[in-house]
Amino acid sequence: MVAKSSQLQLSDCGLNLRRPAYTDISVTCGTKSIGLAILICPAIYTGYNESLLILNSLMNDPACKGTLDESVTPPVVRFEFTINTTNSCGSLFRTTSAPGTGIFSDFSNIQTVNISGVVRSYDPTTGTVTYNTELKYFYSCAYPLEYLINNTLIDVSASSIAVKDNNGSFISTLRLELFSDVNYTTPMVIPKLGLELRTKVYAQVKATNLTTQYNVLLDRCYASISPLPTNSTFFNLFVPCNKEQMTTMHENGNSHNARFSFPAFRFIEQQNETVSTYFLHCITRLCEKSSCSSFMQCNSRRRRGVVPATEDGVTEYKTLTSPPITTKAESIVASKEQLMGSNNSNSTSGLAVTVGFLAFACIIAIVIAAVFYKRLNH
Repeated sequence: MVAKSSQLQLSDCGLNLRRPAYTDISVTCGTKSIGLAILICPAIYTGYNESLLILNSLMNDPACKGTLDESVTPPVVRFEFTINTTNSCGSLFRTTSAPGTGIFSDFSNIQTVNISGVVRSYDPTTGTVTYNTELKYFYSCAYPLEYLINNTLIDVSASSIAVKDNNGSFISTLRLELFSDVNYTTPMVIPKLGLELRTKVYAQVKATNLTTQYNVLLDRCYASISPLPTNSTFFNLFVPCNKEQMTTMHENGNSHNARFSFPAFRFIEQQNETVSTYFLHCITRLCEKSSCSSFMQCNSRRRRGVVPATEDGVTEYKTLTSPPITTKAESIVASKEQLMGSNNSNSTSGLAVTVGFLAFACIIAIVIAAVFYKRLNH
């Protein structure tokens, strides 16, 4: 006996009534959740309905049951679950590592988290034999955990970019903010003439709408005088296992925020310009909470460790763009006007001193002459 759908009948499927195929499932790897859509008519043809398609063997969890969607043609049964280990409807989370390639090759391994599972058919037939074929719909989503924040000129208090829900995107919002205080509460406002040299700049990279099992880990941050770092002079604020002595790390790999600070500087290459303008670039990774500490350790395998992996590490690039950081041009050489003003002032002062000295000398001479005149008369 063939089971029928609670809403669809065999006659409702028309030309879509056929045997199941490998292409009957579509997977949407979103930033917050994973969505599955399975054509229901081939399942009805085989002897099942939407209530008999079970996600990861969770028959009694209402949140993991499929729902019939007749608003599309052909109709589908939909499953949707969030991306975290506590309520992902039994999905398997597997993190793999691969040797760093490209811009990551010198200092880090690339991690990829693979989330997978299966939708199976449940055969209600009782007895010794069944004529229904068992159905299995496998799904898998791979999320790379490395991102590059670049083209960030440091003349802003904040900048952000939204990441669309598509395969391989794991962050819905990645945000770079600059603050003027160590508590990261006061956004930094950069004057038109630029920051004073050595002004503390507090930078924060923040991920929002991110599953709780991952943290933000800054792998490298550097400044360059061009938005294209490969075409200009650059200065490393920090790289793995090494940081510039003026850079201070406040938080890294411990939460959804990564924070560091550095004093405002200028590029010597721009010493003849009124202000020094440069761009900030940060390479950011997401790391599983259980593995974040290992990526922050410094050992012989830290820079070029090779770990076998079944999934290739895929690097995604996300760009944040903002106006520039500028610093004042400070010099001990006075301007021409200042020098002329100083010379005029010095000349005036010198003339006054000379006139006063001559006047005093004349008075003394008159007094002496009067004394001698009196003596001669006596």
